[in-house]
Amino acid sequence: MAFGKGALMSMSRGSICRRCLLTMKSMAGGGPISTYAQQRGKKTWHGPKYQAKIDQAQADWEERAEKIKKGEIQNTWDMFVERGYVKDTAGSTKSGAEVNLKCTVFRNRLADFNSGERSHETIRKLMLHKRIGAYTGIDPTAPSLHIGHLLPLMPIFWMYMHGYAGYTLIGGATAKIGDPTDRLVSRTPLKRTDLTMNLTKIHYQLKALWMNVEEQARRRGFEKDWAWKRAVVNNSTWWNSLPLIEVLKRLGDSMRMGPLLSRDTVKNKMSKGDGMSFSEFTYPLMQGWDWWHMYQANGIQMQIGGSDQYGNIVTGVETVKVVRDNEPDPAKKIEGGPFNDPVGFTVPLLTDSAGVKFGKSAGNAVWLDKFQTSEFDLYGYFVRRSDQEVEKLLKLFTFLPMENINEAMKIHSENPARRVAQHLLAFEVVGLVHGINAAHRTALNHQARYGKQIDIPGVTLRMPKAATEDTPPSILDAPKMDMQLPESLIMGKSIGRILYAAGLAKSASEGHRLATQQGAYIGAMPGHKRTEDNKVMDYSQLSFTPIKLWFPQETRNYLIDGKMLILRKGKVQIRIIEMVSDEEWKESGQTYPGEPGTGALRMLRQQLKMLKSGMLTPDEVKTNLKNHVEEEAPPPGFMKFPDQDSYAIRRATQELMDEIHQKEVGGGSPREERGE
Repeated sequence: MAFGKGALMSMSRGSICRRCLLTMKSMAGGGPISTYAQQRGKKTWHGPKYQAKIDQAQADWEERAEKIKKGEIQNTWDMFVERGYVKDTAGSTKSGAEVNLKCTVFRNRLADFNSGERSHETIRKLMLHKRIGAYTGIDPTAPSLHIGHLLPLMPIFWMYMHGYAGYTLIGGATAKIGDPTDRLVSRTPLKRTDLTMNLTKIHYQLKALWMNVEEQARRRGFEKDWAWKRAVVNNSTWWNSLPLIEVLKRLGDSMRMGPLLSRDTVKNKMSKGDGMSFSEFTYPLMQGWDWWHMYQANGIQMQIGGSDQYGNIVTGVETVKVVRDNEPDPAKKIEGGPFNDPVGFTVPLLTDSAGVKFGKSAGNAVWLDKFQTSEFDLYGYFVRRSDQEVEKLLKLFTFLPMENINEAMKIHSENPARRVAQHLLAFEVVGLVHGINAAHRTALNHQARYGKQIDIPGVTLRMPKAATEDTPPSILDAPKMDMQLPESLIMGKSIGRILYAAGLAKSASEGHRLATQQGAYIGAMPGHKRTEDNKVMDYSQLSFTPIKLWFPQETRNYLIDGKMLILRKGKVQIRIIEMVSDEEWKESGQTYPGEPGTGALRMLRQQLKMLKSGMLTPDEVKTNLKNHVEEEAPPPGFMKFPDQDSYAIRRATQELMDEIHQKEVGGGSPREERGE
């Protein structure tokens, strides 16, 4: 059913109509036609090496389809059904005969699609013949993803491993509205700074998840193909520049009010709740437009959502079709039909054996941020799952082959008290969320805490090597992103000192070098010149511009909502800084590197002065130094700042140690001689 380059070239232009040629080209390319040259039926030219990659990827896909037909490998959709990912489906049920093609050549190729068949079967055949793209969307309404978000993400990750395009969408724009689905009371509007912080943290959480997915694919023997494609996108990138008139004209003319008003969410909120605002009413249409944008730009033909998103997915399917069919420029028009129509499905709502919504622990969400739910607590949450639900969770939340799951359940049934299946589940989930090293470390910590041997089928536990100064920074080991700094620092000190205080530089001078070399970045609208114009980035769209040496008063130009800065060094070292008043800072008891009056040099000199004056004994000074070192070691989950090791500190330390030695060898301190 798939058409390669040779099949297309072998057909003369005169033997097939233009509409069929365009549809066949979209099938060969793996996505809806989006470039002008393709839409006009013209060949797009690439370099020979790049074209060879395209041809090889298409040949591999055709070979894969043949193996599926022969039963040698499993259709990805069948795997979704087997593992329990599919609840409700939405999409086209049209057959090839209903596409109204002008010729019979391509109509015969669509005979595999039967008239009136369920969307379930349509999706199965679509995924067999075409390398489609799929996405799931997440609104940044909280500072972290929780375990419930992971379920609709799992099919996206599986599709990526099997060669499809996988996209994760952050709703920077839609979060300003708030999804009204299944709510009787409208959401409390997010503050700008809260939305910015949530957006930033979830963006890097998703990047970490995708990094771990790559690792999981290698563990499971998947060989990464050139055509594998993934991305983290933000819908603010198009909504911030989209004219309202285009949305109203392309979409508003054809969407009827009756079906929109008949949705359960609308009826319940209007009759039982606080009413439906216009912005809430348009939320499904905004979500549908997101799908359309990615459909025509990236070939995203499938949406996957939580169990409560079925209504939004159905509206999205209709939105994509309406906008596609209302394209005013014939040269840009994308053909419909079962190979190009949007489809989607929802994952089931999970509850535990007690009927509690899955992902809740003592009434609180189980977060994917290790600073909100620790790796140890996440591991423990899955170890506590009941025997009745553990097999289902292994199918849903791990990349283990079914034969491995069956073998693990067989071992588990021999001695359920050992909780072998639960430990396997916990290990795999922590490995996906926080990385395989974190999974090994957490399992060993759990074993040490409870004093029981842990047996995990197929896994030999090992303690990961400790990171060193030469270890490249990783997003998996990054410190806590959000922090506070006082107004006097942000508004009155150089950007180099701010970088030092934020832990992105080892000293203020290194911070200045970073600024001079443009090696660090600040959240701002890119491309702005250094003028008095406001340079604040849009609070719903994460963007950076290189830091330069500027006057301290210029930093205010980058404050979001007058009190938040976002700094970045490299790709993964991020700081979300909330500016607080000096009074709040003093009351908090916090300190930052380089803060006046808190440095190691000042402490050493003070101890030396008190030792010489007899106010402290050598043992008291040693105790103070030991306590200071222990206080400097941050507790788990807190930022560890660079060591303040300079010539002046080393010299002061040596002077103090010499004085201690002299007091101890020379007969004691004046206090001891006086008998005090």
